[in-house]
Amino acid sequence: MVENKENLSNSEAQFLEVYCRGSGKIRRFAAGTEAGFALNVINAKLDLGATPALLIEAAKEGEEPVNFGPNSVLVFYGEGWRLQTVLGDDCEIRKVDSTVTQLPFEVKPALLHSGEKSSSSLRSDDSVLYLGKIILAFCFMFALGGIFTLFLENLPGLLLYINSSV
Repeated sequence: MVENKENLSNSEAQFLEVYCRGSGKIRRFAAGTEAGFALNVINAKLDLGATPALLIEAAKEGEEPVNFGPNSVLVFYGEGWRLQTVLGDDCEIRKVDSTVTQLPFEVKPALLHSGEKSSSSLRSDDSVLYLGKIILAFCFMFALGGIFTLFLENLPGLLLYINSSV
């Protein structure tokens, strides 16, 4: 939500305000800020135990909300629209027109923290599996190398045996 109305020339503001539903505070960001950066800043400033935000949306009473992807630039849509965070709890069940609808995907609360933490926790699990595959590949390489070495060491004797029996 833009409070800076005296500087609204050409529908551009000097800053945008995003309401954080987890903390109840309003955070200001420069015009042109990407939603992913704003989301990381908002989640980093949350108190312990507060629900982290999943994404930022522009909401207006009676209108379908506009969701901002991580690389989207935050935009103020005009009077009545409000930029706000969407909490992880909101993604499991959302009320639309007094009915409850289930979203087609499941949100895991462990993955709702900052992008760095979630990707590193996934990488640590994957890296153990990846390291195991590399070690197994080296074992197969050394076993195959050993078999070829034994074959080449015994090749002259095998050739003499074949030539003497003919």
